[in-house]
Amino acid sequence: MEEVRHMKTTLQLSIDTLKDHLHSLSRDIWSRPELAGEEKYAQDRLVRFFSRDQDEAWTVQSPYKLPTAFRASWGPVGGREGGQVLNVAFLCEYDALPGIGHACGHNLIAEVGAAAGLGLKAALESKQGQLPVPVKITVLGTPAEEDIGGKIDLMKAGAFADIDLVFMAHPAQQDAPFLPCVALDTLMFMHHRVLVKYYGKASHASAYPWEGVNALDAAVLAYNNLSVLRQQLKPEWRLHGIIKHGGVKPNVIPAYTELEFYLRTPLAKDLGDLKAKAEACFRAAAVATGCQVEITYPTPAYYNILPNTTLASLYEKNGKALGIQFPEQLDNFSGSTDFGNVSFNVPGIHPFFYICSDALNHTEEYAEAAGAEKAQLYTLRVAKALAMTAVDVVCCPDLLLQVKENFSLAKLTQEK
Repeated sequence: MEEVRHMKTTLQLSIDTLKDHLHSLSRDIWSRPELAGEEKYAQDRLVRFFSRDQDEAWTVQSPYKLPTAFRASWGPVGGREGGQVLNVAFLCEYDALPGIGHACGHNLIAEVGAAAGLGLKAALESKQGQLPVPVKITVLGTPAEEDIGGKIDLMKAGAFADIDLVFMAHPAQQDAPFLPCVALDTLMFMHHRVLVKYYGKASHASAYPWEGVNALDAAVLAYNNLSVLRQQLKPEWRLHGIIKHGGVKPNVIPAYTELEFYLRTPLAKDLGDLKAKAEACFRAAAVATGCQVEITYPTPAYYNILPNTTLASLYEKNGKALGIQFPEQLDNFSGSTDFGNVSFNVPGIHPFFYICSDALNHTEEYAEAAGAEKAQLYTLRVAKALAMTAVDVVCCPDLLLQVKENFSLAKLTQEK
């Protein structure tokens, strides 16, 4: 127990020592926002941070599996020679939003992942006795969370095949070790993106409109169908979208229109029902207007986050020791993340953290808050809590076993 306390103190001091470098890393990424799949500067900045700024202690692979992903590894250290390695991963995100930059604070996610990895490294280096198992640290750069689901593509490419535990944290309006799937307005959703295209026939809208087949009518009907459908949906289900293309000129009957919608449910098993209802609305609009309809799902579905009560409890305990306050009643917050898919394959945790702002995610005000110096205290405090939670698990085989049992049970429960 004393050894664990010493390791936690060491990692806190290490992160504090590096705070200026970490702030510079985050600020540089924040000041050069890049869209999903285009995060070349952020990738290069993180690679430089690990390959040069950290005295070449890390083995860095870039690009790694995806053009703007990277992997920095250290270890393994400790444990019995020939023992099975425990690979602990911290994830970095760094893509921004169109028009409003880092309004979801992904520059801070990158900073948390980097800081937690460095903190755990310092803790392991300070340990005097033998670790129960050899431990390896991986910091994985995971691009394109906001659009194409980079973690899903990385998982398909085998990037998580040798990882045993995974940690990351996301900025929000409050601190929370986990957002439960059962509480309305505090949900992490299963999410699928759908594109709907209507094909009609162009005609002069004044001279002979009867010759046309109006694709805009189909799009408007589909939009209204979905608006009416909401009354019959479960309270925790969500669907929302836009008309991306509505025609080219008022005096031409639109021959082509396009909509994009997000379908969200708290559990994977509910998403099929919502998709069937939404598709019925899209197809009905086509039938009513005489248009042809094309429905596609261009990106993989984002799963809800699988809970791990052991990791969440450890994180909350460590967070409280650092002064983090976890409210009993969470305010309205919901969303989706490709970390959910990872959580069904590797035991992990995805807490949320306050950044000294009441602004809401995906707003210009939140983008400003994500780049502010006052967010640093909260960001690095969360990085410490994640690293401390990792210390607990790697130093106690019983806790590691509990984490794995939680993972298996939660997965079994949600897949029923």
